[in-house]
Amino acid sequence: MKKKITMKEIARELDVSISTVSKALNNSPEISQDTIDKVQAFAKFYNYKPNNIALSLKNKKTKNIAVIIPEIVHHFFTLIISGIEQKANELGYNVIVCLSNESFAKEVINLETMASGSIDGFLLSLSKETMAKKDFHHLREVINQGMPLVMFDRVSDEIYCDKVIIDDARASYNTVKHLIYSGCQRIALLTTPDYVSVGKLRTLGYKNALKDEGIEIDENLIVRVETVEELDGKVKSLFDTEKFDAVFGVNELYAVVAMREAHSRGLIIPQEMSFVGFSDGILSKYAYPSLTTVVQHGFEMGQKAAKMLIDRLESDHTDDSYKMEVIKTSILQRESTKPV
Repeated sequence: MKKKITMKEIARELDVSISTVSKALNNSPEISQDTIDKVQAFAKFYNYKPNNIALSLKNKKTKNIAVIIPEIVHHFFTLIISGIEQKANELGYNVIVCLSNESFAKEVINLETMASGSIDGFLLSLSKETMAKKDFHHLREVINQGMPLVMFDRVSDEIYCDKVIIDDARASYNTVKHLIYSGCQRIALLTTPDYVSVGKLRTLGYKNALKDEGIEIDENLIVRVETVEELDGKVKSLFDTEKFDAVFGVNELYAVVAMREAHSRGLIIPQEMSFVGFSDGILSKYAYPSLTTVVQHGFEMGQKAAKMLIDRLESDHTDDSYKMEVIKTSILQRESTKPV
């Protein structure tokens, strides 16, 4: 039995673009009869069967791109969407936003629904459940059928596509150093389980900063939060059982909840305890005291992700190489930390 072949493989074997293969399979008048015959003969020999994703590669582009994000509550993702919208509209494309709600099944459904013919390419940040399951078959299917995919923020090394990220480990490393240089020695970390890519990298940066400053890593000060519902309980338990002089939250919500707990216990911020969060959102700005944060520049990330995807869509050449853009972060000093 012949192996199942994809549209991408047909294009590679015949040294033509995926768009040409799609047009040939649909008898498009835009290409020569000789090319149509060659492509169709090759596809028939290998028993090629198009699916919904392949069918979306039609002769005329929709000028629509889909963005799939894991959640909408974080200001960071709203900034990314704004950046995507601005760049896509500037380049003549419309944006359709879908929400996975951290669900693997919802992420798959969103991809399959959008790929049925309504969009030209995807921008995606992985859901927690997808990262926990390590099941990326839906993404591989999209890529194998030649539909452009750009991942941002939460990504996987197992998927070969264009990506836009920040250097999470370096950003975390610099933040912990900032706390140490301000006089903090016992720094608690509120992070995610290691299967979440950004949480794992930020935990790595935290540990490396402590090691480089000769501070022993205390695993009891590293609190991994699985769901928002358990956050309050884990923060209270940390304050009940451990002694520390700073809290670093891998997102602003974790840091603000910890700061609220410190207030309830009569601690003076930042004289007795300092706090830093990730992503400069509304919570950080209007917390009391205002929260020092790592600024991820989400708007710029969205712009770069949209530009990378549209560059793929507009290119006439099949390119198996992929790019990774790294957005630089910065620390915004506010009232929750002592000046360095």
